[in-house]
Amino acid sequence: MILSISQPAYLPWLGYFDRISKSDFHIVLDHVCMDKNSKTKFTNRNKVRTAQGWSWLTVPIKSAARSEDIPINRLEISSDASWTSKHWKTLQANYSKASFFNDYSDFFEYFYKNCEHSLNSLISESTNHLLTSLDIKTECVSSSEFFPQAKKSELILELCKKTGATCYLSGPFGRDYLNAQEFEDAGIELRFHDYSHPQYKQVYEGFEPYMSIIDLLFNHGSKSLEILST
Repeated sequence: MILSISQPAYLPWLGYFDRISKSDFHIVLDHVCMDKNSKTKFTNRNKVRTAQGWSWLTVPIKSAARSEDIPINRLEISSDASWTSKHWKTLQANYSKASFFNDYSDFFEYFYKNCEHSLNSLISESTNHLLTSLDIKTECVSSSEFFPQAKKSELILELCKKTGATCYLSGPFGRDYLNAQEFEDAGIELRFHDYSHPQYKQVYEGFEPYMSIIDLLFNHGSKSLEILST
């Protein structure tokens, strides 16, 4: 059984979904604190294509300065709801002419008008919808349901053992902290998901990689899974 694990992310990029699609079981790492690394911090933000290149969509977090010690599944969104209107208007302004925008716009319009106060719930609702839209059927479960105790490499190994995984499909940054010998000793194959980003037609001329998956969906609809998996 192939297991993958990742922190929840707001409107994730293509590689996030490709790794899930290549797994038999996926764990959303929601019991840990939000990643603060500027290169990998996507829990509450992601990129969308604009005429100028790209722009961040960021969900504001309540008491952000003190959120470092708060698990993701307990983070609350700022009470200032103006961000929801901004995000929806940004999508409308930049994707209204995309070939398949109208196929998905009803969900996002409703989503931004009825947002959860919990960041984790917000991400879960949108990610589950995106998985369905992509026709990815991999079972996804929150790490908090397993009550794990370990950290870093030991945490991943603990979750592999609890789920009966025979193979762990790690993101590329796993090379920096995973103890390969411990996985070998446990009889668990360790693989790394080095995603090769495809190019595809976007609304604006030129190509910007590493956008949110919605950029691909709005432009290519039902062909999106085929494109992101090539």
